[in-house]
Parts: sequence; structure tokens; C-alpha cells
Amino acid sequence: MDLRIDLGRYLRNLKENLHLDPTLEIEILREIETHVEDESAEMRKSGLSEAEAVEKTIHLLGSAKLVARQIYDVHSQGTWRQALLAGMPHVFFAALFALNWLTGVTWVPILLIVVAGILFYGLFRGRPTWLFPWLGYALFPVAAAGVCLLYLPKGWPIVTLILYIPLVLWLCCFITIKFIRRDWLYATLMLVPVPTFVGLFMASDRGVLPDLKLSFFYNFAPWSALTFLMLGVAAALFTRLKTRWLRITALAASGILPATIIILASNRLGFGAFVGLALLMLSFVLVPVYIEHRVHHEESTAAS
Repeated sequence: MDLRIDLGRYLRNLKENLHLDPTLEIEILREIETHVEDESAEMRKSGLSEAEAVEKTIHLLGSAKLVARQIYDVHSQGTWRQALLAGMPHVFFAALFALNWLTGVTWVPILLIVVAGILFYGLFRGRPTWLFPWLGYALFPVAAAGVCLLYLPKGWPIVTLILYIPLVLWLCCFITIKFIRRDWLYATLMLVPVPTFVGLFMASDRGVLPDLKLSFFYNFAPWSALTFLMLGVAAALFTRLKTRWLRITALAASGILPATIIILASNRLGFGAFVGLALLMLSFVLVPVYIEHRVHHEESTAAS
């Protein structure tokens, strides 16, 4: 019984560090479990006890974190098709700005319908890697609703925002926890457009909040398109890269570079705004890491 517990603990530690597709993880763990059982059976034939055989086999495999990292490097790289799908939502929004479709009443609803359709398709396909950037834009209607609340008669925006902000935070936490069991990187990949939207809102030509003028989006459209295009390139790179630290670098660049472009091009935001946007992006990294740590800790405690 103790042997099964030791093997189960090793496999559980391995699973916590794999960060791969759940179906692929199950297949890999089964192969490793079968390998350990076969190797320990061979060692028992040479005179080792069952406990010694299992312990030696696990020792020869190496630490769970090292094995998980090696497996991750082999299996994490997406195809060019997946990379294209991951970058498409950002490219669509770049097109909205570049072609001045944002001021039209037809293109935005059409884009939202396309996003919804692809979301349902991806969810039924087992939540592939390319789905997570699309999930981020699924929050766009929620953000748009928050902006609309600011246009209510005097006094009402504050009241409605008091109710709106906790609901949005709860929704973001719910979605993050729902998908974070796979990897906190995907939660961050989902949230990277948020600093860009916040930066555009802060840089907009406004007199009294929320006098958000469409002329700003028209004049600033080329820079806005460039920022979303950079997000698309970063998402595609993230999907194609194999090494984990390179993926983290791509995510960090996708948050910092667009914010830098917005601040330099707008002439309305200073260093303080850059620091604020950088801290916002940093929170989208640290919060998923913390949530993932808490989820895995609770699961490990329940299992033991």
C-alpha cells in the first residue's frame, strides 16, 4: 500500500507541473505508471524487494519537476494552424481600428458573434491552447457595459459601479479558477488585452469623464491597430514556443510594449500611467500564479 502511495505522490507531483492538455496528461501519466511497474518488475527478478525496486525506478526517472519540464518542452509546442487561430482575435480587433470599422454599428456585433461561435467550438473541442485569447475578448461586452454605465444620469454611475465592479471581479476570478488548473500562463494569455483597453481609455480625448470621443479612436486608429497586431504576434509566438521561460517573456512583452506605444503616441499619459499599466499587467501574472498555487495546495491536501 505504501508503494502505491509513493508512486501516486510522484505521479501527482508530475501532473501538477506538466501544464499540458488534460487528455494528453492522462495518457502520459498512464505511460509513466506502466513504465515504473514494468521496470520495478524487472528489478525484482534480479533480487530486489518490491519496495527497493519501485524506489530505485522512481529515483532513476529523476525529480518530478525535471521530468515534467522535459515532457513540457516536447509536447507544449503548438502547430502553425494553432498559432494562427491564437492570434486571430487580436488581428480582428486590429482590423477594426485600422479600417475604422469601430465607428460602424454593424462590424462590432458581427465580430462579437464570430467570437461567440468560435468560443463554443473551442469549448466543445476540449479547450485547446488557441482558445484562451478568444476567451479574453469574450469579456469585451462586460467591459463595454461598464463604460455605458458611466453615461447614466448624474449620481447613478457611482451607484451602479459599486455593484458592477464586484460582479466583474467575481466573473474574472471564476473564469480564471475554471481554467487555471491547466496552467496559469493561459489565464495570463487570456487577460493580456486588458491593459491595452485600459490604456486606450485613459488616453482618450475626454473632457469631463466619461466624454469618450470617437474622434480620438479615429485619429489614434493606426497606433491602436499596431498594439493589437503586436498582441496577435505575441499570442502566435506563445503558441509556437516550447520553452516555458520564453513563453513568459512573450507574455510580458505583449503587455508592456503595447502600453509603451499607447503612452508615447497619445501625448496624454506620463510615466505614472506607464507604471500603472505595468503594475496592472504584473497583477495578471501574479494573481493567476497565486490562485494556481492555492488550487494545487488544496488538491494535494485533499488527496493526502
